[in-house]
Amino acid sequence: MKFRIGHGFDVHRLQQGLPLILGGVKIPHSKGIVAHSDGDVLIHAICDALLGAANLGDIGIHFPDNSSEFEGIDSLILLSKTVELISNKGFQINNIDCTLCLEKPKIFPYINRMKEEISKASKIPVEDISIKATTNEKLGYVGREEGVSASAVALLFLE
Repeated sequence: MKFRIGHGFDVHRLQQGLPLILGGVKIPHSKGIVAHSDGDVLIHAICDALLGAANLGDIGIHFPDNSSEFEGIDSLILLSKTVELISNKGFQINNIDCTLCLEKPKIFPYINRMKEEISKASKIPVEDISIKATTNEKLGYVGREEGVSASAVALLFLE
């Protein structure tokens, strides 16, 4: 059995009055994500981790942010398409571990729903998905609530 590890990272600006969608879940908040798609940094980081592990480049190669096809798209659709791309190369997902970094709002109440959405799109059990959240201790763009970031690691296997 062959194993491959991939890492993904994404960051987006926050702006008043836009929707905040993280892990496929719309979260009530006064600020939301500025992006070409729905801006779901968590899903984008997961996509990059999966694509990287399969040596398929990054999310921008497959879903360019200058394409009208992907304007406003639900990032869970991008995750499903990413899983199809890695499956076509014979890879299966073993597990996904990710971290969100933002000051507000608190994410803990939404983590189980995020795992369920990611599980459906990635076709892996909820038990194989880990989501953690942290702040940036009021430092930098995250600390000033100007942006949100996410990182993810994925382990794939090829039988």
